[in-house]
Amino acid sequence: MKICLIMEGCYPYVVGGVSAWVQMLIRQMPEHQFILVSIGAESKQRGQFRYEIPPNVTELQEYFLDDPVEPAGSPIPVEPLRPAQRQALLDLVQGKVPDWPQLLELFGGSHPCSVQDFLMSADFLDLVQGLAESTGRNTPFKDLFWTLRSMLLPALKLLRCPVPQADVYHSVATGYAGLLGAKFSYFAGKPLLITEHGIYTREREEEILKADWVPGYFKPTWIGYFRALSQAAYRQAYTIVSLFRGARELQIDLGAEEGKCRVIPNGIDMGRFADIPPLDPTPHPLHIGAVLRIVPIKDVKTMIYSFHRVKSALPEATLDLIGPYDEDPDYYEECRALIQRLQCRDIRFVGRADVTHWLPNLDLVLLTSISEGQPFVLLEAMAAHRPVVATNVGACREIIEGADDGLGPAGRVVPVMSPAAIAEGILAIASDPAQLRAMAENGYRRVLRFYQDKDFLAAYRSLYREAIHHGNREVNEPWRASALG
Repeated sequence: MKICLIMEGCYPYVVGGVSAWVQMLIRQMPEHQFILVSIGAESKQRGQFRYEIPPNVTELQEYFLDDPVEPAGSPIPVEPLRPAQRQALLDLVQGKVPDWPQLLELFGGSHPCSVQDFLMSADFLDLVQGLAESTGRNTPFKDLFWTLRSMLLPALKLLRCPVPQADVYHSVATGYAGLLGAKFSYFAGKPLLITEHGIYTREREEEILKADWVPGYFKPTWIGYFRALSQAAYRQAYTIVSLFRGARELQIDLGAEEGKCRVIPNGIDMGRFADIPPLDPTPHPLHIGAVLRIVPIKDVKTMIYSFHRVKSALPEATLDLIGPYDEDPDYYEECRALIQRLQCRDIRFVGRADVTHWLPNLDLVLLTSISEGQPFVLLEAMAAHRPVVATNVGACREIIEGADDGLGPAGRVVPVMSPAAIAEGILAIASDPAQLRAMAENGYRRVLRFYQDKDFLAAYRSLYREAIHHGNREVNEPWRASALG
């Protein structure tokens, strides 16, 4: 079977949970061939792979959001937009669900419209003027023009990407990757699967609400735009996968058909952690570890503040930050400056490392992210008989406390961005060695029962077979009917 994986902002350029998931999926399915389509933010990442590409990858296509578009002056004249095409574009920039086949055929069909020519056309200017006279009456025209242009440019550019030939298309997100997956599936007439590790629409909404670069009057526009992109993927998909029940419910709330949605948890190789000894029962200073990238979404600054509070009660405690710190150099330097300002000793930046070499030294694993899906770091810590303290994001509560499985907690769930509560959670379980060991065993049993890689891989093998067997049937009938109507 030939599987086309479409990814955005992760593999093979960025080390992290989603990239590790992709690598595991490919490596553990050597019987299948994979075509990889990777969308990155900046073209300087081209060819800068952080992973060894497995031998069953037959092709790797790289696209970057800052790649230049084709120059204006296409030899094919830009025809005036038909009313249905204009309405589809208008719906997209207004955050409504557009008639996607109109846009797929216009910019990705056999005679695609030049993106640059369109953005310099009278039709585009007319579109902006129409918005300026209606919903954008209180918005400066210049700002509206350039915002809509920057909003449409990457999506329309991606719609021009050629369709790789595969038996099934699998998008590892919605957003731009989901849009590209919908286009491939639409034109190839083959099934599309979607796996969301985090809920893309919600993550973009959180980023936009906090972003300084988006003026307040454009925030709803950007949020609606990304929601519309996700709808393209949801509508075209044969199956939509989430990692835990709460994420599935969010997908349905955001417009995914309930009958398409299913849950497949992440899984890990328990054998990697089999030789890690249990917690040291003898008295010793508390050794905390965090396996993470030093980036804002992991909220390392809150972690540092929390540890500073822990040191007030346990002066000999240590914290190792295990993972790459070169992805966001500015944020890394801000974290170092914060440590110096607090005069907080015993925090070490380890860099990228094999977590199995570090877990034997740890008493507890900490995670303070402001957004997560189903973190591998928690599953790996629990497989190594280590208790965890994690913020209440994504699947963290379900992993730590269980879903009525009767196994007991594997640590503590704490509020996001609350150093006092995080420190209190650490100290509460660290102060009772018997409780620490009990939580460690609860976590180990939970991973053993629910989160093994063999179950994860069996589920995806079955899903691929099912998609091939049933998914080709009338893949595009609803969409083609609207496109031709």
